[in-house]
This record gives sequence, C-alpha cells and structure tokens, in this order.
Amino acid sequence: MSLYKNLFKQTFIYGIATVIPRMISFFLTPLYVEYLKGTSQYGEVTVIFSWMVFFNVLLSYGMETAFFRFYNKEENKQNVIETSTISVFWSSLAFLGVALLFKNTLADILKIDPQYINYTIWILVLDALVVVPFCKLRAHQRPMKYAVIKITNVMVNLLLNVFFLVFLPKLAANNPDSFFNTIYSDSFLIGYVFVANLIASLLTLLFFVPDYLQLKWKFDYTLWRQLIAYGLPVLFAGLAFGINEHFDKIMLDNLLPESIAKSEVGAYAACYKIGLFMVLYRTAYTLGIEPFFFSHAGNENAPQTYATVTKYFVIFGSLIFLGVVVFSDIIKLFLVPNPDYWEAMKVVPLIILANFFLGIYTNLSVWYKLIDKTKIGAYISAFGAIVTLVLNYLLIPKFSYMGSAVATLAAYGSMMTISYVMGNKYYPIPYDKKRIFGYLGLSTVLAGLSFYVDIFRESYIFGIIAMVVFGYFIYHNEKETLLRVLKRKTA
Repeated sequence: MSLYKNLFKQTFIYGIATVIPRMISFFLTPLYVEYLKGTSQYGEVTVIFSWMVFFNVLLSYGMETAFFRFYNKEENKQNVIETSTISVFWSSLAFLGVALLFKNTLADILKIDPQYINYTIWILVLDALVVVPFCKLRAHQRPMKYAVIKITNVMVNLLLNVFFLVFLPKLAANNPDSFFNTIYSDSFLIGYVFVANLIASLLTLLFFVPDYLQLKWKFDYTLWRQLIAYGLPVLFAGLAFGINEHFDKIMLDNLLPESIAKSEVGAYAACYKIGLFMVLYRTAYTLGIEPFFFSHAGNENAPQTYATVTKYFVIFGSLIFLGVVVFSDIIKLFLVPNPDYWEAMKVVPLIILANFFLGIYTNLSVWYKLIDKTKIGAYISAFGAIVTLVLNYLLIPKFSYMGSAVATLAAYGSMMTISYVMGNKYYPIPYDKKRIFGYLGLSTVLAGLSFYVDIFRESYIFGIIAMVVFGYFIYHNEKETLLRVLKRKTA
C-alpha cells in the first residue's frame, strides 16, 4: 500500500508542476493582449515562441527519454548522469557559439527581429542546460524540489512580465530622473517579454549549479552512442508534435502578406488560448491515466476497463467542450480583453474540438504502448504533421487563420481515426461506439449551433438549454451507472 501511496504522491506533485505552468498562460495572455501594442506585437512574440519550441526539441535531442531508459537499465547510474549531462552541456555551448556567430543570418531565416535574437538564443541554451538535472531529480525521487523549481520559474517569469509591462512604464513616467527611466523604452515592450524569460531561465540554472560542480566529467562514448540512438526517434516525434501544435503560427507569418501577417498571428494565437481549458483537462487526465493503463495491463478485464475509461473521458470532455463554447464570449472578456483580437474568435470551437480529439487519441493510443510498439506513435504523429503542413499551405492563402484552425482539427482528427483503426486490429478494445459517437456528435452539433448561428449566440438561452439537454442525455444513458455509484456512497 505504501508503494501505491508514494506513487500517487509523486504523480500528484509532478502533475501540479506540469499543470500550473500551463495555467500561468491564463494570466500572461490577457497581460500581453492588454499591454503590448496591437495584435502585431503579440503576433511577433507568438512566432518567436513557436520557433523556440522546435529549438528546445532539437537541443535536448531525446536525451530526457534516453536518460530514463538507460538510468533504469545500467548498473552504473552515475555514468548515465555524467555522460548525458556532458553531452547536452557541450552541444548547448556549440549551439550558443554558432548561433551567436550567425545571429543575423538566423534572424533573417526565422523572420525574428535581430534585437530579440540574442535573448532567444540565450534562453534556449539555459533551458537546455537544465534538461538532465531535472531528469536527475525525478530519477532520485525528489518531486517536491522538482515542483518548487518549476513553479518558481513560471512565477518569476509572470511577476517580471507584470513589472516590465505594467509597473515600469508608470515608474518611469512618474520618476523621470530615476533608474527606472533609464531602463525603460517604449519601443522595447517585446524585448521585456524575453528579458523576463531570460532571467527566469537563468535563475533555474542557478539551482543546478551544484550539480555541474559535482560532476567528474567522465564521458562514456559507447554509452553516449546508445543514448543518441535511443533518443533520435524521440527527437523526430517531438518535432512532429511541435509541428502539430505550433507550426501553424509560423506558416501564417510566412504565407500571409507581410503587412498583415503578424497581426493575424496575434489575433489567432490569443483566441487559440481559450482552447487551454481542454488542454488542461487533457494534460491532467494524461498524467494520471498512463500509470493506470499500465498497472491494469495484466488484468483479464483490462480491455473492458479501458473502454469504460475512454467513454467517461468523452463524457466529461464533451461537457467541457460545450460549456466553454457556449460561454466563450464571456471567457474572452477575461482571457482576451482587447476587442481588436475578437475577430479571430471564430476559430475557438474548432481549436477546442481539435484538442478534444487529441485527448481521445491519447486514450486510443494505449494499444501500441501496451504491446511495446511506441514507434507507431511517432509514425502517427508524423502523419498528423504532414496533414498540418499540407492543409496550412493550401488553406492559409485563402482563409488565413481559419485555414490553420481547420488544419489543426483535421490533423488531430486523422491521428485519432488512424489510432482507432490500427488499435482495433492489433489490440481490440470493446469501446461503446454508439454512446461515444452520440456524446461527441451531439455536443459538437449543439456547440456549433450556439456559436455559429447568430440568433443563438446573441442569447445564452439556447446555450443553457443545450447544456441542460446534453446533461439529460448523459443521465438517460448512464443512469444505471450513476445510481450504482450513489447507492455505494449512501451504503
């Protein structure tokens, strides 16, 4: 029992450390929308962050996953720590030198303003240098320290953003001869966003300086080759995931006319954030469900259990989807408070539904994990990435960010479908298809009507009725299960 208690405790703490940073973006989005100058500045920030996702994947090159694989496999665990740390350390320094040397060329290729490229390079390197130390904390079962450092990073970043964008302009204006006036520039608002990130990343690295000082700097070349070989497929899977999640913003910036590109990206990215409700649900669920799936793999009734879990994921996900869409015009007042961005609100139902599909795909993907065919997951992600690239290329010139939203929906929808079809062949699970499609289909129709039909959207009466109808539909179908649960609680 103590083993399971300890597992639950660690999973909970790691979950907090994962979910809270995502929740911070709830606060950063309205901050950027309100205090950056127009949609174009937020668009520029978004494009830079999108590129950073890809470079983060490249600079870690699957070493995190490889670390855990070989740390648990090798007898000499310190050898794994030393070799992986040294590898990432020197590759990061090599990237730093090359990137700084060719920073102007890099800025031109990536379409990043040269004044921000230095900050971007340093943030990427600092973040790469803490990848293995964070792995070491998890390997040594130090979840509390892991969580404290992760949460400290995002809190420092948030507070510095608030200081630079909200308070510094006022301090500089009220104290023209002060230090505040010397460090404030009205034309450097985007720069402050990355200065805040840089300071937070530097502080995080300082936590791990003792880890680097304790290294004996012994490098095992044979082990390193094994780490690289194991990590490369993870690298490609990470790049595919990055394409599905972020490359639409980059393609918008490159395929739209330069005069409107950044502005369109900014509006799209801000409204995209409303989909974060489904992302948080999916993330929290994934953290708990993967250990559950594996712990039940040997049970005789495991397929039926997986089927039931998936059905209830769809039920709760459908409720979240419908609720967020119905009340999206209220949510935007808090999350996207600037009306200049609201033109892109039309993507919200598509983005939430796309993230819902990704959550269902996570459920369906249990089959290839249980039969140790994880490479299939990388192939499915790669297919989704191809769908993302092709549809964005075809649709953006005609439909702008609406084309990107459709591409995201199609990519995750295709991944979900492929996983179901293949899983049905290799690891059949008796999903309650009739009810799952019923919940998914009804919530989609009701959400679409409440959002895209003007007469329904202008009044919340239809939306509220739709949620009541959907709630009754769930009760009618799941009445027997609900009554059994209630009887157990009252017994």
